[in-house]
Amino acid sequence: MVRGSITLIVLLLGMPSLATAETMSFGDSIGLLAKSCGAEIVANCRGVNPDSTRLKECLSRNRDVLSQQCQSDYLTTFDAIQKRVAARVTVANACQREIVKVCGGSTKETSKSIPCLISTPKGISNNCLKAVDDAGYR
Repeated sequence: MVRGSITLIVLLLGMPSLATAETMSFGDSIGLLAKSCGAEIVANCRGVNPDSTRLKECLSRNRDVLSQQCQSDYLTTFDAIQKRVAARVTVANACQREIVKVCGGSTKETSKSIPCLISTPKGISNNCLKAVDDAGYR
């Protein structure tokens, strides 16, 4: 039972990381999900591939047997994950000029330019910096 929960947490941590003020880090999301729903995941979602989509579907199907805390927290967690993923996609658009001109990178490989966007104090627009913050990169 514990091994299944640990496996779930490890797999979910390997997912890409969400943003804006109402989101939380992937680590915080996973911690909340494990704390609130760990036992329910083991009991009701055994054998389910624990990627975020399938796990959310399993928890949704089993809503009637989930604790109130788990029901509330899993919705919050998956919403936060989706927002962080969307924010990471936004970085390529918001920082297009900076990625190419300041960092000498390509918007097709935005992740390679993240260290430059974070560490370069000059030439990065406020819009780009906000996108980087929302995506959880700094």
